[in-house]
Amino acid sequence: MPWIVCLGAAPPGAAPRFILATYNVERYPSEAAADDSRKSEESKARVREMIAACQADVLALQEVCGTNALLELRRDLKAGGCDYPHWELITGHDTNVQVAVLSKFPITARRPQTRASFLLHGRRFQVARGFLEVDIRVNPQYAFTLLVAHLKSRRAAPEADESELREQEAIKLRGRIDAILAADPDANLAVVGDFNDVHSSKAVRTVIGQNKNRLFDTRPAEENGDDFKSKMQRQFHRNVTWTQFYAKEDVYSRIDYIFLSRGMAREFKAEASHVLAMPNWGMASDHRPVVTGFQAQEK
Repeated sequence: MPWIVCLGAAPPGAAPRFILATYNVERYPSEAAADDSRKSEESKARVREMIAACQADVLALQEVCGTNALLELRRDLKAGGCDYPHWELITGHDTNVQVAVLSKFPITARRPQTRASFLLHGRRFQVARGFLEVDIRVNPQYAFTLLVAHLKSRRAAPEADESELREQEAIKLRGRIDAILAADPDANLAVVGDFNDVHSSKAVRTVIGQNKNRLFDTRPAEENGDDFKSKMQRQFHRNVTWTQFYAKEDVYSRIDYIFLSRGMAREFKAEASHVLAMPNWGMASDHRPVVTGFQAQEK
């Protein structure tokens, strides 16, 4: 399949805008990886095609297998016409996979959250992948803070219940969100990533929060031709929004999210947002990218 070149900044005279996306790339390896489970070159190429199709200015990634893997992905994206000059990657307690960000815009501050821990049933646990936190300057008039998370998977853990571990990680993430919003209630904040649970779960409800600091769920859907509009919310929710296929249970679920503070939600553009649906998406990853659009101007 031919490359789809990422779009740059808006043309002169157009309203400033940018695209933020998140994508779990399912253990994207470096060229030096030698284990039997590494991705095929065909799969890696499909990941790059999916990323190019997002046309994202800022891209959050989960399950990148190390700095070399990220730099090689960045190099290959640039060769295909999609240049991300700025990047960040953090390594948490789990050193097998990392969270990362690629950005066309400058990263002006980095605050890696890699040492968070919690007590559960009298035992101390580490937040496995940590939380990536950066400030991004879109233009002289607009900046935002990006928090990227990859919460505990749904795979059983011998040391504790996986859902309890995920909820505790969510509590730590929510604590960081509250700290940011306590310092500036109108802060432009995007909380994104693979939360490994459905919207009604304790973990996701914890991240969203309540009352004045409750986060806005962007909830993008497939651009598949559906155009019905209804005043009945339950009918609106029939739009196709799943982001991951879980083979063990043979289910498709929405577990990848882009949540926004009330400050940043003012600039959100629903019409420029979607879950990317492309043929052979599963060749790249068991997840699909979530894409959101924004006006880069305070409202």
